[in-house]
Amino acid sequence: MERIFSFDQAGYPFHLFSLSHLLMIGLSFGLVTCLFTFRERIREQYKRPFKYMLVVLLILGELSFHLWYIVHDRWDVQLNLPLQLCSISLYLCTIMLLTKNYKVFEVSFFVSMTGAFIAILTPELFFGFPHMRFIHFFIVHITIVIACFYMVWVEEFKPAFASVIRAFAVLNILAGFVCIINKMIGSNYMFLAEKTSNASILDFLGPYPWYILSLEVLALALFMLIYVALFKSTRNK
Repeated sequence: MERIFSFDQAGYPFHLFSLSHLLMIGLSFGLVTCLFTFRERIREQYKRPFKYMLVVLLILGELSFHLWYIVHDRWDVQLNLPLQLCSISLYLCTIMLLTKNYKVFEVSFFVSMTGAFIAILTPELFFGFPHMRFIHFFIVHITIVIACFYMVWVEEFKPAFASVIRAFAVLNILAGFVCIINKMIGSNYMFLAEKTSNASILDFLGPYPWYILSLEVLALALFMLIYVALFKSTRNK
């Protein structure tokens, strides 16, 4: 039992698109489908408890992540500040759920959806199933995705085209801030200093620093794709 909470990567290695990884991808799509299918029932009967369940999962996910590092004396300012895109998304989604602020929603929806979706498909993960970190990683990222769709399908928030531009602008402001932090402390938050060491989508986007420009184009394209898909679905209701 202790091994699944340890830092022993060799004991539980992660393999991209292994059976356990594919099951997590399938679970993600399955839960999103369930949310869409039961959105009206959740809105009418379970909206409040469902929302707070998401908030609790996000907060516990963040606390347990830091506690795991602290208990093993591995917490490091170069690794554990909440400056990775999905860490930022976690905080944005928590604020979005608690405040139901539209400006937070339009930024959080596009930034969080894109980051979490890519992370689920090509995770920066070094521990495989059934290690705690594997389970924790997918619970948190799936919860981020569910929180975003919850705001659209249950709370009935609708992004505008201007939301795409604002979200992209905020993402670049965040990246600029994180880049400064990376220079100051020698970190690699948001992978702005170098690519991740394991296989990821960055491997297809060119060498440093050109992959950062490719990420910009990809992010904007994904924001637009998400907006168009969402616009069509809401228009046809």
